[in-house]
Amino acid sequence: MANAFNTAYPSVDDLRTKAKSRVPAFAFEYLDGGCNEDVSIKRNTSEIRDVQLQPRYLNNYGQSSTKTKVLGMEFDAPFGIAPVGLQGLMWPNSPAILAKAAHQHNVPFILSTVTTMDIEKASELTEGNAWFQLYNPVEDAVRNDIIDRAEAAGCPVLVLLCDVPTFGFRPRDFKNGLALPPKMSVRNIMQILGKPTWAYNTLKYGQPTFENLKPYTPEGLNLKQLGAFMDRTFSGKLNEEKIKPIRDRWKGKLVLKGVASLEDTAAAIRMGFDGIIVSNHGGRQLDAAQSTINSLKEIAATYGDQIEVMMDSGLRSGPDIARAMACGAKFTFMGRSFMYGCGALGNKGGDHTIGMLKTQFKQVMDQLVCERVEDLPKHLITT
Repeated sequence: MANAFNTAYPSVDDLRTKAKSRVPAFAFEYLDGGCNEDVSIKRNTSEIRDVQLQPRYLNNYGQSSTKTKVLGMEFDAPFGIAPVGLQGLMWPNSPAILAKAAHQHNVPFILSTVTTMDIEKASELTEGNAWFQLYNPVEDAVRNDIIDRAEAAGCPVLVLLCDVPTFGFRPRDFKNGLALPPKMSVRNIMQILGKPTWAYNTLKYGQPTFENLKPYTPEGLNLKQLGAFMDRTFSGKLNEEKIKPIRDRWKGKLVLKGVASLEDTAAAIRMGFDGIIVSNHGGRQLDAAQSTINSLKEIAATYGDQIEVMMDSGLRSGPDIARAMACGAKFTFMGRSFMYGCGALGNKGGDHTIGMLKTQFKQVMDQLVCERVEDLPKHLITT
């Protein structure tokens, strides 16, 4: 697919600014914010940008290719769309927008358990290529049924989330009355009235709900009861005992997302995971966390030859993706960036954002005189 993009929005920052003008504040702040004082969210991106790359202009050079292999699959670029909860709250129909764009561009799309589109629809839109992120349920029967649905839908990869043993402390969400599910206050309704395009699309596509969880949710619950049900049903806590039956049941590729330490990486290898995603949940869970790029460097250097090491959290551009790949990532994922694209450009947001990032990343490779993505570590300047 051509890497065309809207030149009025040549960066993620431009998309973010436009999205902020089109999305109600309570929904935008849910997307945009981290936890506590936003230390981790800022550190993630700033420390990625401390990484420097060195061009080699006199290399024998043909043409650079952005094609990348991970988990035995080839993609057209070394980045994909990370799982994001409550996507339809931030921009109506955004999971479908992003799933279709990812499939058209041949990059992976990961669907969250707690987003607003179900596994079956994601599989339909991606012709069976959507990955699925499992937020581990408390009940074994619910867990097994979700896994079986993902298998029946043809999902090639199950991504098991490990970095939400508790909910993050997010001050803006408290002020906005946002919880799982979101509550509507007079203040929030006034914000909606000020964003007519968002409001119209919400009416068109319907109020966002946890589509994946409908088969397990009792009927007739009010918002408060539904929130309590969610708290009871999904603990998020994992250990080896809870992971073993998932590994035994799932026959496809299995990835652990939220890894931030050598100890958890070693455990993932021991338990038979095919890959890990180094992540601190986009700075939304622990405001005293190490930046993902520094976690990645240590993990990739120690275990990169034993397990596929991927990364998300903090990436905002093609150069950021190149920096992460140079530091040892085999692949990268981005969440907020694609949601900014949907908020800014609606149905065109997924196509634009992927095309823009492809163009940015390709320019970095050309400038470095680097033909293959796997050669990016040769361009890393170490201090």
